[in-house]
Amino acid sequence: MDISRLLSRAGNPVPTGIDRVEMEYVLYLLDHAAERTIFVAMHPFGHIGVLEHDEVITFIEQTAALWDGKEAFPHKATWNARRLVFARTLMSRRTLPSGGIYLLLSHHHLSRPDAIARFIRRHGAVFVPMIHDLIPLEFPEYARPAEPARHLRRIATVTALADGVIVPSKVVADSLAPFIARSGRDIPVTVIPHGLHLHALQAAAATAPVPKQDGRPYFVSLGTIEPRKNHLLLLNVWRDLVHEMGDAAPQLILVGRRGWENENVLDMLDRCPALRGHVFEHNDLSDLQVVTLLQHAQGLLFPSFAEGFGLPLAEALGLGVPCICSDLAVFREIAGNAVTYLNPLDGPGWRSAILAHMPQARPHRLDQAEIAALGFADWPSQAAKGIDFSESIAPDTSGHNRWKLRSIS
Repeated sequence: MDISRLLSRAGNPVPTGIDRVEMEYVLYLLDHAAERTIFVAMHPFGHIGVLEHDEVITFIEQTAALWDGKEAFPHKATWNARRLVFARTLMSRRTLPSGGIYLLLSHHHLSRPDAIARFIRRHGAVFVPMIHDLIPLEFPEYARPAEPARHLRRIATVTALADGVIVPSKVVADSLAPFIARSGRDIPVTVIPHGLHLHALQAAAATAPVPKQDGRPYFVSLGTIEPRKNHLLLLNVWRDLVHEMGDAAPQLILVGRRGWENENVLDMLDRCPALRGHVFEHNDLSDLQVVTLLQHAQGLLFPSFAEGFGLPLAEALGLGVPCICSDLAVFREIAGNAVTYLNPLDGPGWRSAILAHMPQARPHRLDQAEIAALGFADWPSQAAKGIDFSESIAPDTSGHNRWKLRSIS
Protein backbone atom coordinates (compact mmCIF):
# COMPACT_ATOMS: atom_id res chain seq x y z
CA MET A 1 0.00 0.00 0.00
CA ASP A 2 1.21 3.47 -0.96
CA ILE A 3 1.12 6.01 1.89
CA SER A 4 2.66 8.94 0.02
CA ARG A 5 -0.34 11.13 0.73
CA LEU A 6 -0.18 10.61 4.49
CA LEU A 7 3.55 11.26 4.50
CA SER A 8 3.12 14.45 2.48
CA ARG A 9 0.57 15.68 5.04
CA ALA A 10 2.69 14.84 8.07
CA GLY A 11 2.36 17.26 10.95
CA ASN A 12 -1.04 18.60 9.94
CA PRO A 13 -3.31 18.37 12.99
CA VAL A 14 -6.53 18.33 10.93
CA PRO A 15 -6.89 15.64 8.25
CA THR A 16 -8.71 16.07 4.98
CA GLY A 17 -11.24 13.50 3.80
CA ILE A 18 -8.66 11.79 1.58
CA ASP A 19 -6.20 11.67 4.49
CA ARG A 20 -8.84 9.84 6.52
CA VAL A 21 -9.51 7.32 3.77
CA GLU A 22 -5.84 6.43 3.39
CA MET A 23 -5.44 6.18 7.16
CA GLU A 24 -8.45 3.87 7.55
CA TYR A 25 -7.10 1.43 4.97
CA VAL A 26 -3.70 1.48 6.68
CA LEU A 27 -5.30 0.70 10.04
CA TYR A 28 -7.40 -2.07 8.54
CA LEU A 29 -4.41 -3.72 6.89
CA LEU A 30 -2.35 -3.47 10.07
CA ASP A 31 -5.18 -5.11 12.01
CA HIS A 32 -6.10 -7.82 9.51
CA ALA A 33 -3.22 -8.40 7.10
CA ALA A 34 -0.07 -6.97 8.67
CA GLU A 35 2.05 -9.99 7.79
CA ARG A 36 1.37 -9.60 4.07
CA THR A 37 1.24 -5.82 3.79
CA ILE A 38 4.22 -3.81 2.56
CA PHE A 39 4.14 -0.02 2.65
CA VAL A 40 5.69 2.05 -0.10
CA ALA A 41 5.95 5.73 -1.01
CA MET A 42 7.04 7.98 -3.85
CA HIS A 43 10.37 9.79 -3.59
CA PRO A 44 10.44 13.24 -5.26
CA PHE A 45 13.00 11.87 -7.74
CA GLY A 46 10.33 9.52 -9.11
CA HIS A 47 11.24 6.28 -7.37
CA ILE A 48 8.59 4.30 -5.48
CA GLY A 49 10.42 2.59 -2.65
CA VAL A 50 9.64 0.17 0.16
CA LEU A 51 9.36 1.54 3.70
CA GLU A 52 10.38 -0.06 6.96
CA HIS A 53 7.30 -1.62 8.53
CA ASP A 54 8.06 -0.65 12.14
CA GLU A 55 8.85 2.92 11.17
CA VAL A 56 5.55 3.21 9.31
CA ILE A 57 3.69 2.01 12.41
CA THR A 58 5.46 4.65 14.52
CA PHE A 59 4.53 7.36 12.01
CA ILE A 60 0.90 6.19 11.88
CA GLU A 61 0.63 6.19 15.68
CA GLN A 62 2.06 9.71 15.85
CA THR A 63 -0.29 10.96 13.16
CA ALA A 64 -3.36 9.38 14.79
CA ALA A 65 -2.42 10.93 18.13
CA LEU A 66 -2.01 14.31 16.46
CA TRP A 67 -5.44 14.09 14.83
CA ASP A 68 -7.00 13.09 18.15
CA GLY A 69 -5.47 16.08 19.89
CA LYS A 70 -3.31 13.84 22.09
CA GLU A 71 0.03 14.84 20.58
CA ALA A 72 1.27 18.40 21.01
CA PHE A 73 4.43 18.06 18.91
CA PRO A 74 3.57 17.72 15.20
CA HIS A 75 7.26 17.98 14.29
CA LYS A 76 7.71 14.36 15.42
CA ALA A 77 5.47 13.02 12.65
CA THR A 78 6.92 15.53 10.18
CA TRP A 79 10.51 14.51 10.92
CA ASN A 80 9.73 10.81 10.65
CA ALA A 81 7.85 11.33 7.38
CA ARG A 82 10.76 13.16 5.84
CA ARG A 83 13.14 10.42 6.87
CA LEU A 84 10.86 7.77 5.39
CA VAL A 85 10.43 9.62 2.12
CA PHE A 86 13.88 11.02 1.52
CA ALA A 87 16.00 8.23 2.96
CA ARG A 88 14.09 4.95 2.97
CA THR A 89 12.44 5.21 -0.42
CA LEU A 90 15.60 6.37 -2.17
CA MET A 91 17.75 3.63 -0.68
CA SER A 92 15.21 0.85 -1.10
CA ARG A 93 15.73 -1.54 -3.97
CA ARG A 94 14.04 -4.43 -2.24
CA THR A 95 12.41 -7.01 -4.48
CA LEU A 96 8.84 -7.75 -3.50
CA PRO A 97 7.01 -11.05 -3.92
CA SER A 98 5.65 -11.17 -7.47
CA GLY A 99 1.95 -11.01 -8.13
CA GLY A 100 0.92 -8.62 -5.39
CA ILE A 101 -1.46 -5.65 -5.39
CA TYR A 102 -0.32 -2.04 -5.60
CA LEU A 103 -2.99 -0.02 -3.76
CA LEU A 104 -2.96 3.76 -4.24
CA LEU A 105 -5.86 5.42 -2.43
CA SER A 106 -5.11 9.07 -3.20
CA HIS A 107 -4.40 11.08 -6.33
CA HIS A 108 -0.94 11.85 -4.93
CA HIS A 109 1.25 10.84 -7.89
CA LEU A 110 -1.18 9.55 -10.50
CA SER A 111 0.23 12.28 -12.73
CA ARG A 112 3.54 10.36 -12.83
CA PRO A 113 2.62 7.31 -14.93
CA ASP A 114 6.17 6.30 -15.78
CA ALA A 115 7.06 5.77 -12.11
CA ILE A 116 3.92 3.74 -11.50
CA ALA A 117 4.48 1.67 -14.64
CA ARG A 118 8.07 0.91 -13.63
CA PHE A 119 7.00 -0.15 -10.17
CA ILE A 120 4.19 -2.49 -11.17
CA ARG A 121 6.27 -3.94 -14.00
CA ARG A 122 9.23 -4.58 -11.73
CA HIS A 123 7.14 -6.29 -9.06
CA GLY A 124 4.54 -7.98 -11.26
CA ALA A 125 1.77 -6.24 -9.34
CA VAL A 126 -1.79 -5.42 -10.31
CA PHE A 127 -2.65 -1.76 -9.88
CA VAL A 128 -5.76 -0.65 -7.98
CA PRO A 129 -6.16 3.12 -7.46
CA MET A 130 -9.01 5.05 -5.89
CA ILE A 131 -10.49 8.00 -7.77
CA HIS A 132 -12.21 10.38 -5.38
CA ASP A 133 -13.75 12.72 -7.95
CA LEU A 134 -13.38 14.25 -11.41
CA ILE A 135 -14.26 17.76 -10.28
CA PRO A 136 -11.24 19.50 -11.93
CA LEU A 137 -12.41 18.14 -15.29
CA GLU A 138 -16.15 18.67 -14.80
CA PHE A 139 -15.91 22.02 -13.00
CA PRO A 140 -12.54 23.55 -13.95
CA GLU A 141 -13.73 26.92 -12.66
CA TYR A 142 -13.31 25.58 -9.12
CA ALA A 143 -9.77 24.32 -9.67
CA ARG A 144 -6.39 25.99 -9.82
CA PRO A 145 -5.44 26.88 -13.41
CA ALA A 146 -3.06 23.93 -13.88
CA GLU A 147 -5.26 21.39 -12.11
CA PRO A 148 -7.57 20.31 -14.99
CA ALA A 149 -4.61 19.26 -17.17
CA ARG A 150 -2.98 17.54 -14.19
CA HIS A 151 -6.17 15.67 -13.35
CA LEU A 152 -6.64 14.62 -16.96
CA ARG A 153 -3.17 13.08 -16.77
CA ARG A 154 -4.15 11.26 -13.57
CA ILE A 155 -7.23 9.79 -15.23
CA ALA A 156 -5.17 8.84 -18.27
CA THR A 157 -2.76 7.00 -15.97
CA VAL A 158 -5.68 5.10 -14.49
CA THR A 159 -7.20 4.15 -17.84
CA ALA A 160 -3.79 3.05 -19.14
CA LEU A 161 -2.51 1.11 -16.14
CA ALA A 162 -5.23 0.25 -13.63
CA ASP A 163 -6.52 -3.31 -13.30
CA GLY A 164 -9.44 -2.12 -11.20
CA VAL A 165 -10.65 1.15 -9.70
CA ILE A 166 -12.36 2.01 -6.41
CA VAL A 167 -14.67 5.03 -6.28
CA PRO A 168 -16.71 6.39 -3.35
CA SER A 169 -19.98 7.01 -5.18
CA LYS A 170 -21.99 6.10 -8.24
CA VAL A 171 -21.67 9.71 -9.33
CA VAL A 172 -17.88 9.33 -9.60
CA ALA A 173 -18.27 5.94 -11.34
CA ASP A 174 -20.55 7.53 -13.94
CA SER A 175 -18.10 10.39 -14.48
CA LEU A 176 -15.20 7.99 -14.94
CA ALA A 177 -17.04 5.64 -17.31
CA PRO A 178 -16.56 7.65 -20.54
CA PHE A 179 -12.80 7.85 -20.00
CA ILE A 180 -12.57 4.10 -19.50
CA ALA A 181 -14.73 3.51 -22.58
CA ARG A 182 -12.46 5.68 -24.72
CA SER A 183 -9.40 3.80 -23.49
CA GLY A 184 -10.67 0.57 -25.04
CA ARG A 185 -9.85 -1.35 -21.86
CA ASP A 186 -12.23 -3.34 -19.72
CA ILE A 187 -11.45 -2.01 -16.24
CA PRO A 188 -13.74 -3.08 -13.41
CA VAL A 189 -14.93 -0.22 -11.20
CA THR A 190 -16.47 -0.77 -7.78
CA VAL A 191 -18.42 1.75 -5.71
CA ILE A 192 -17.44 1.62 -2.04
CA PRO A 193 -18.84 4.55 -0.04
CA HIS A 194 -16.61 5.92 2.66
CA GLY A 195 -17.17 4.47 6.10
CA LEU A 196 -18.06 6.03 9.41
CA HIS A 197 -17.14 5.30 12.99
CA LEU A 198 -20.79 5.36 13.97
CA HIS A 199 -20.43 3.87 17.43
CA ALA A 200 -17.47 6.08 18.22
CA LEU A 201 -19.28 9.15 16.91
CA GLN A 202 -22.38 8.44 18.96
CA ALA A 203 -20.41 7.53 22.07
CA ALA A 204 -18.40 10.74 21.81
CA ALA A 205 -21.56 12.77 21.28
CA ALA A 206 -23.18 11.23 24.35
CA THR A 207 -20.38 12.36 26.64
CA ALA A 208 -19.26 15.57 24.93
CA PRO A 209 -19.72 18.80 26.89
CA VAL A 210 -21.98 21.50 25.54
CA PRO A 211 -19.82 23.98 23.60
CA LYS A 212 -19.65 27.52 24.92
CA GLN A 213 -21.48 29.61 22.34
CA ASP A 214 -23.14 32.13 24.69
CA GLY A 215 -26.25 30.00 24.70
CA ARG A 216 -27.18 31.16 21.21
CA PRO A 217 -28.29 28.72 18.51
CA TYR A 218 -25.69 28.04 15.86
CA PHE A 219 -25.15 26.21 12.59
CA VAL A 220 -21.98 24.44 11.43
CA SER A 221 -20.29 24.29 8.04
CA LEU A 222 -17.46 21.76 7.62
CA GLY A 223 -14.87 21.95 4.86
CA THR A 224 -11.92 23.84 3.47
CA ILE A 225 -12.80 27.44 2.66
CA GLU A 226 -12.52 27.37 -1.12
CA PRO A 227 -14.80 28.54 -3.98
CA ARG A 228 -16.37 25.13 -4.61
CA LYS A 229 -17.69 24.97 -1.04
CA ASN A 230 -19.79 28.11 -1.61
CA HIS A 231 -19.13 29.80 1.72
CA LEU A 232 -19.93 33.14 0.11
CA LEU A 233 -23.63 32.22 -0.03
CA LEU A 234 -23.67 31.52 3.71
CA LEU A 235 -21.85 34.74 4.57
CA ASN A 236 -24.29 36.83 2.53
CA VAL A 237 -27.23 35.06 4.18
CA TRP A 238 -25.71 35.70 7.60
CA ARG A 239 -25.14 39.37 6.91
CA ASP A 240 -28.84 39.70 6.06
CA LEU A 241 -29.89 37.71 9.15
CA VAL A 242 -27.79 39.92 11.43
CA HIS A 243 -29.15 43.07 9.77
CA GLU A 244 -32.73 41.92 10.38
CA MET A 245 -32.42 40.08 13.70
CA GLY A 246 -29.48 41.69 15.45
CA ASP A 247 -28.28 39.67 18.44
CA ALA A 248 -31.18 37.26 17.96
CA ALA A 249 -29.53 35.96 14.79
CA PRO A 250 -27.98 32.49 15.04
CA GLN A 251 -24.24 32.02 14.91
CA LEU A 252 -22.36 30.39 12.04
CA ILE A 253 -19.37 28.18 12.87
CA LEU A 254 -16.99 27.52 9.97
CA VAL A 255 -14.76 24.51 10.57
CA GLY A 256 -11.96 24.24 8.02
CA ARG A 257 -8.77 25.82 6.87
CA ARG A 258 -8.61 28.73 4.49
CA GLY A 259 -7.94 27.54 0.96
CA TRP A 260 -7.06 29.38 -2.21
CA GLU A 261 -8.67 32.06 -4.45
CA ASN A 262 -11.05 33.14 -1.71
CA GLU A 263 -10.63 36.88 -1.86
CA ASN A 264 -14.35 37.70 -1.59
CA VAL A 265 -14.92 35.24 1.24
CA LEU A 266 -11.84 36.29 3.18
CA ASP A 267 -12.69 39.95 2.74
CA MET A 268 -16.08 39.34 4.31
CA LEU A 269 -14.63 37.27 7.15
CA ASP A 270 -11.93 39.81 7.92
CA ARG A 271 -13.63 43.10 7.14
CA CYS A 272 -17.43 42.80 7.33
CA PRO A 273 -18.57 44.45 10.61
CA ALA A 274 -21.97 42.75 10.54
CA LEU A 275 -20.37 39.28 10.82
CA ARG A 276 -18.25 40.03 13.88
CA GLY A 277 -19.54 38.16 16.88
CA HIS A 278 -21.84 36.11 14.65
CA VAL A 279 -19.51 34.12 12.37
CA PHE A 280 -16.55 32.17 13.82
CA GLU A 281 -13.72 30.22 12.21
CA HIS A 282 -11.97 27.13 13.56
CA ASN A 283 -9.18 25.50 11.57
CA ASP A 284 -7.58 23.08 14.01
CA LEU A 285 -10.34 21.28 15.92
CA SER A 286 -9.94 17.67 16.97
CA ASP A 287 -12.51 15.07 15.94
CA LEU A 288 -14.07 15.16 19.40
CA GLN A 289 -14.44 18.94 19.23
CA VAL A 290 -16.11 18.70 15.82
CA VAL A 291 -18.49 16.03 17.10
CA THR A 292 -19.31 18.25 20.06
CA LEU A 293 -20.12 21.19 17.82
CA LEU A 294 -22.26 19.09 15.50
CA GLN A 295 -24.15 17.39 18.30
CA HIS A 296 -25.45 20.68 19.69
CA ALA A 297 -25.87 22.54 16.39
CA GLN A 298 -29.21 23.45 14.86
CA GLY A 299 -27.92 21.86 11.68
CA LEU A 300 -25.09 21.24 9.24
CA LEU A 301 -24.96 23.57 6.23
CA PHE A 302 -23.38 22.11 3.09
CA PRO A 303 -23.94 24.43 0.08
CA SER A 304 -21.23 22.97 -2.19
CA PHE A 305 -21.38 23.28 -5.95
CA ALA A 306 -19.76 19.85 -6.49
CA GLU A 307 -18.56 16.90 -4.40
CA GLY A 308 -17.24 13.40 -5.02
CA PHE A 309 -18.78 12.10 -1.81
CA GLY A 310 -19.53 14.36 1.16
CA LEU A 311 -18.11 12.83 4.32
CA PRO A 312 -19.26 15.73 6.58
CA LEU A 313 -22.84 15.09 5.48
CA ALA A 314 -22.63 11.39 6.31
CA GLU A 315 -20.98 12.08 9.66
CA ALA A 316 -23.60 14.65 10.64
CA LEU A 317 -26.43 12.30 9.69
CA GLY A 318 -24.73 9.56 11.69
CA LEU A 319 -25.21 11.80 14.71
CA GLY A 320 -28.81 12.53 13.81
CA VAL A 321 -28.03 16.20 13.10
CA PRO A 322 -30.44 18.01 10.73
CA CYS A 323 -28.74 18.91 7.45
CA ILE A 324 -29.38 21.50 4.76
CA CYS A 325 -27.37 20.81 1.63
CA SER A 326 -27.11 21.48 -2.08
CA ASP A 327 -29.30 19.42 -4.34
CA LEU A 328 -26.49 17.29 -5.75
CA ALA A 329 -26.89 13.75 -7.05
CA VAL A 330 -24.12 12.51 -4.76
CA PHE A 331 -25.84 13.98 -1.70
CA ARG A 332 -29.08 12.25 -2.63
CA GLU A 333 -27.05 9.05 -3.02
CA ILE A 334 -25.82 9.49 0.57
CA ALA A 335 -28.82 10.99 2.33
CA GLY A 336 -31.95 9.99 0.46
CA ASN A 337 -34.88 11.94 1.86
CA ALA A 338 -33.29 12.62 5.25
CA VAL A 339 -32.12 16.19 4.55
CA THR A 340 -33.33 19.50 3.13
CA TYR A 341 -32.11 20.04 -0.44
CA LEU A 342 -31.68 23.46 -2.03
CA ASN A 343 -30.15 24.96 -5.13
CA PRO A 344 -26.68 26.24 -4.13
CA LEU A 345 -27.53 29.64 -5.67
CA ASP A 346 -30.90 30.06 -3.94
CA GLY A 347 -30.00 32.57 -1.23
CA PRO A 348 -33.61 33.26 -0.12
CA GLY A 349 -34.29 29.53 0.01
CA TRP A 350 -31.26 28.94 2.25
CA ARG A 351 -32.32 31.80 4.52
CA SER A 352 -35.82 30.34 4.89
CA ALA A 353 -34.47 26.85 5.55
CA ILE A 354 -32.07 28.13 8.20
CA LEU A 355 -34.87 29.97 9.99
CA ALA A 356 -36.98 26.80 9.78
CA HIS A 357 -34.22 25.01 11.70
CA MET A 358 -34.14 27.48 14.60
CA PRO A 359 -35.03 26.20 18.09
CA GLN A 360 -38.56 27.58 18.08
CA ALA A 361 -39.29 25.59 14.91
CA ARG A 362 -38.10 22.39 16.63
CA PRO A 363 -36.23 20.88 13.65
CA HIS A 364 -36.42 17.10 13.41
CA ARG A 365 -33.37 15.14 14.55
CA LEU A 366 -32.95 11.64 13.18
CA ASP A 367 -33.52 8.82 15.63
CA GLN A 368 -31.55 5.56 15.66
CA ALA A 369 -33.98 3.79 13.34
CA GLU A 370 -33.76 6.58 10.77
CA ILE A 371 -29.97 6.62 10.97
CA ALA A 372 -29.86 2.84 10.52
CA ALA A 373 -32.17 3.11 7.48
CA LEU A 374 -29.54 5.23 5.70
CA GLY A 375 -27.33 2.15 5.57
CA PHE A 376 -24.04 3.70 6.64
CA ALA A 377 -21.29 1.16 7.22
CA ASP A 378 -18.30 1.35 9.53
CA TRP A 379 -14.78 1.89 8.21
CA PRO A 380 -13.42 -1.63 8.74
CA SER A 381 -16.21 -3.16 6.65
CA GLN A 382 -15.68 -0.64 3.85
CA ALA A 383 -11.92 -1.12 3.85
CA ALA A 384 -12.50 -4.88 3.77
CA LYS A 385 -14.64 -4.44 0.66
CA GLY A 386 -11.85 -2.49 -1.00
CA ILE A 387 -9.30 -5.20 -0.18
CA ASP A 388 -11.65 -7.97 -1.29
CA PHE A 389 -12.23 -6.20 -4.61
CA SER A 390 -8.49 -5.76 -5.12
CA GLU A 391 -7.81 -9.43 -4.38
CA SER A 392 -10.59 -10.54 -6.71
CA ILE A 393 -8.74 -9.09 -9.70
CA ALA A 394 -5.19 -9.88 -8.57
CA PRO A 395 -4.97 -13.30 -10.30
CA ASP A 396 -5.74 -11.77 -13.69
CA THR A 397 -2.16 -11.00 -14.72
CA SER A 398 -1.76 -12.92 -17.97
CA GLY A 399 -2.74 -12.51 -21.57
CA HIS A 400 -2.11 -8.82 -22.06
CA ASN A 401 0.67 -6.31 -21.65
CA ARG A 402 -0.43 -4.11 -18.76
CA TRP A 403 2.83 -2.20 -18.71
CA LYS A 404 2.70 -0.53 -22.11
CA LEU A 405 1.46 3.01 -21.60
CA ARG A 406 -1.16 4.27 -23.97
CA SER A 407 -1.10 7.85 -25.16
CA ILE A 408 -1.27 10.14 -22.14
CA SER A 409 -1.72 13.84 -22.74
